Amino acid sequence: MSRKFAVFDIDGTLIRWQLYHAIVNRLAAKGEMPPEAYEKIRRARMSWKNRSHNTAFEDYEMALVQEWLASSGALTYKQYLKVVDEVVREYINQTYTYTRDLIKKLKKQGYFLLTISGSPKEAVEKVAKRYGFDDFVAAEFGLDQRQHFTGKNFSPIFDKAATLNKLVRKHKLSWVDSVAVGDTASDVAMLELVQRPIAFNPERELAKIAMKRGWPIVVERKNVVYKLSADSWKI
Repeated sequence: MSRKFAVFDIDGTLIRWQLYHAIVNRLAAKGEMPPEAYEKIRRARMSWKNRSHNTAFEDYEMALVQEWLASSGALTYKQYLKVVDEVVREYINQTYTYTRDLIKKLKKQGYFLLTISGSPKEAVEKVAKRYGFDDFVAAEFGLDQRQHFTGKNFSPIFDKAATLNKLVRKHKLSWVDSVAVGDTASDVAMLELVQRPIAFNPERELAKIAMKRGWPIVVERKNVVYKLSADSWKI
């Protein structure tokens, strides 16, 4: 008999920050990135923190990915793994109560747990193991024969629907009572596929879509969890 499943985003949904961002920031702090590359990332991040325009966060993410890939060639995989381990140790227990408890609840109900993340697989693998996920897909970076980064990468965030469909087929899972939890517009394609989508701490675009389609919206602020209906708030 096919098992029910639940699929989660990781950054900003389970973990309270972005693992990818934290890794790049840590590499820069250790001098593993050119100062000019990190300065571009810093400016983009400050633009987002100052809420200078509606796409500031997306611009920040794009700058972070582009500058990291462009400057990663001098970094060895061993150096990178050391930083990944440091970041995961710092952030792995910094989780949202709502999603952490939902994972436990669904696990007890026999759900097969999946996560699809844009953060590096080396970090996501550790988080997946810690919280009992059964399988995951995450970003991967190309390596050459010397174990240096090539600047090439794969990320599932550009088509989470295709990635989820592959995982469902791989494990012969059931769509009945399927659950998905996400926080940004990149999660919409994944949320559309399941029977029980949840927009958790959604950014503006996802919030608009969730309200239009009547999806549950959950907001966790400090030690309070708010469950909102589509007609209870406006953006």
